Amino acid sequence: MRRLLLSILVGALLGVLAGFLLGWVIAPVQYVDSPLDLLARPFKETYTVMVAAAFRQDRDLDLVRERLQPLAIDNIPSWVQDVTERYISQGRNVNDITDLVALAEAFGRLTPIMEPYRLQPSTGAE
Repeated sequence: MRRLLLSILVGALLGVLAGFLLGWVIAPVQYVDSPLDLLARPFKETYTVMVAAAFRQDRDLDLVRERLQPLAIDNIPSWVQDVTERYISQGRNVNDITDLVALAEAFGRLTPIMEPYRLQPSTGAE
């Protein structure tokens, strides 16, 4: 019985050592910068929200197109509209929604569902 337990222990130890040798020395993980078009849809949407937040600051629509181009989306305005409507229907963060609505509006894709989240320009009169 003792011999069996010793054999199991030695086998497990050798297996762990072989795993470490393979994983850390022979074939370690190599991190590579992956292109944005390989992101899963939720991460593409999150990236789009970040671009929309930046747009609210700089109001540069050409820069938005440049930033979203690497996602390899055929129709960027349609994509922004789709993401915006999905965020609204899922009840996501209101700040994210207002950023997306501002971007969708800049693309001329404002829909009735977006109207309540539209930021009204200040008139200056109080």
